[in-house]
Amino acid sequence: MNWDEGQFILIDKPQGWTSFDVVKKIRNHVKAKIGHAGTLDPLATGLLILATGKFTKQIDEVQGQDKWYEGIIQIGKTTPSYDLETAFDSETDSSQIKDADIEHARKQLEGPLAQIPPAHSAVQIDGVRAYKKARRKEEVLLQPRQVTVHMFEIMQVEGTDVHFRIHCSKGTYIRSIAHDFGKLLGVGAYLKYLRRTAIGDFRVADARSIEQFLADNERK
Repeated sequence: MNWDEGQFILIDKPQGWTSFDVVKKIRNHVKAKIGHAGTLDPLATGLLILATGKFTKQIDEVQGQDKWYEGIIQIGKTTPSYDLETAFDSETDSSQIKDADIEHARKQLEGPLAQIPPAHSAVQIDGVRAYKKARRKEEVLLQPRQVTVHMFEIMQVEGTDVHFRIHCSKGTYIRSIAHDFGKLLGVGAYLKYLRRTAIGDFRVADARSIEQFLADNERK
């Protein structure tokens, strides 16, 4: 395989790995210039697109495409990071929440949105990543960003777990959607699980695990 000429590598990122961890692992194998199109949080799983060689010039184009996600929002609890990276900091009884309440909240988070990124994010403030300030308990003030949620579908509600599917524009923070969803319901919420299933025409169904990629290329 001529990696310098350029290839796209579709990886099904495992939970606990950073996107950079994946890039580093694959780079050590292909020994070519390599980058990724669209960061996934360490706790998220799913499609991570790597580009090698000449294809790295297409990274901006690829990561600018729409994304598809599936996941679980748990209502009634919150965390500072809006996911399970940090400990719970509040708990509220959500037993009074009805299906109609969930549908009302869902509708308000569909369409064009002025979304505030999580304080625990890689957004830069005066050259410093927001999450570094947040971890030091410093005040983090982030400005809203225009994003579009083309579809926010509730697939199933199991107790306090709300299973969802989202189709959104580049730059949309699903953790912020989970947080805002909880605020609209009045009981708080956080992102319990997230899996990216597609970027543009690229699908996680066509991706390989890191182990499978390495094994396949050892045989070539």
